[in-house]
Amino acid sequence: MSKVEFKQLSPADFFYRNRELAGFDTPTKSLYTAFREILENSLDGAEIGGINPDIFIVIKKKSEDVYTIFISDNGIGIPGKKVPNALAKLLFGGKYVERQSRGHFGLGASMTVLYSQITTNLPTRVLSCTRGSDEIDEYHLMINIQRNEPIIRYHAKLPNKKKWHGVTVEVNIEGDYGRAHPKILEYIKATAMVAPYANITFIDAYGTLYKFNKVIDEVPKLGEPVLPHPRGVDTEKMLRLLRVARQRSMNKFLQNNFQRIGEITAKNFLKFVDIKPDKDPQKLEHDEIVRIVQGMNSFEDFLSPETKCLSPIGENVLTKGIMKELEPDFVTAITRRPQAYSGHPFVIEIAFAYGGKTIERSSEPNLFRFANRIPLLYDQYADVSAKVIRTFNWRMYKVPDNAQLAIITHVASTKVPYRTAGKESISDREEIEREVRLAMQVCARKLRVYLSRIDREHRQAIRTSIFEKYVPYIARFATRLSGKKTIPSTDFVVGGGEAKTEDQKVNSGVK
Repeated sequence: MSKVEFKQLSPADFFYRNRELAGFDTPTKSLYTAFREILENSLDGAEIGGINPDIFIVIKKKSEDVYTIFISDNGIGIPGKKVPNALAKLLFGGKYVERQSRGHFGLGASMTVLYSQITTNLPTRVLSCTRGSDEIDEYHLMINIQRNEPIIRYHAKLPNKKKWHGVTVEVNIEGDYGRAHPKILEYIKATAMVAPYANITFIDAYGTLYKFNKVIDEVPKLGEPVLPHPRGVDTEKMLRLLRVARQRSMNKFLQNNFQRIGEITAKNFLKFVDIKPDKDPQKLEHDEIVRIVQGMNSFEDFLSPETKCLSPIGENVLTKGIMKELEPDFVTAITRRPQAYSGHPFVIEIAFAYGGKTIERSSEPNLFRFANRIPLLYDQYADVSAKVIRTFNWRMYKVPDNAQLAIITHVASTKVPYRTAGKESISDREEIEREVRLAMQVCARKLRVYLSRIDREHRQAIRTSIFEKYVPYIARFATRLSGKKTIPSTDFVVGGGEAKTEDQKVNSGVK
């Protein structure tokens, strides 16, 4: 009987074996995911510094089925010593805090470097310079997969003569560009829709130039890091907090380690779970810890989670972005009040765009989905927004079949409940589904008012055209019957017709 060999996998080794979990499954999806992850990092790098993103992207064919993605931004840059870990070590990053951000898994750029390495065995070239620095750090990076550590093939410091700051990444990816091209272009257009404050220049593998210019200068303000909310804490997280607690009473521990818990709330909660307020957190027994965690999910007097950690797009920015990219005849947007699920705050934003030349007619509305400003292009029918649209009563709002209607949904949260690590669809949590439906109802009511006005104007136009057609004949007959010689002017009905002269008699043209 053979012996079973046990060994531990590093994060890089795990995702090397299970790269489809991060969106690197097919050649088409892999090329698209790599492009998307690097672009998101560039947007984050600029927005963190309050800078209007100015991003330049080029995709070139290097060899058969291998493409080079080159992207350069004007962000705050990565400090030279941190570049290897930031881009060549999985699950390493600065987003592991209670604050809204585009990514949470720490996989983005480093997973792209890993996939590049296992498909082309070529290093990734990175240039980085922070604001005010006189030197640019250049690295050629690979990953030690078994140890999840960066391998530095080359490092040099270059003079920064043009006072540039930001990050430039050049990575080689094996993929199917012919099939990935539509998704890549769709992704950039969708990104430009929710980031109308960014300039994005893109040259595709066919040599075509696409330019998306900013229409506003307002860069969204980032959310602030906050303490965890008690409803979002499990036993493991509680144990970690207790291990490093400096407080010597549970009353102080609750006030200093959780958001929106004051002295009275802490006292009432400890009474609810039968824990003495002055008990040392380090001396809690296991049963008491479990009782505290369970009590946090059932105690009803906790305040709602902090919302300063969120950074929604905003109705004004969203409306301007939609007008720039879709050019509809009508647009309305709403940002709902912050809510929470399992202790995680979130904000739902919905916009309706109707008519115009770019929105296609369809039996179902054209759906554009976003989460923390990230366009979601795959797994649409598994998303909570698609579920709400399929069950929405469109007849109540007088929306015709095959309407030119686009619906834009955005979920902003410290923890978006994605269905998979690929971050392509949002699960139908009850709280999120309810907020999406309520926001859609508000927008649908405004759309109904617009459609009713258009319908009234259409009926009025038909009525006016009838008058324009028959009133001149009525005027002639009425003039003849009254014995008058001059036909009265019908300009007030016809609108722009020439005035009748004295020579136009009753029998002129009338039989």
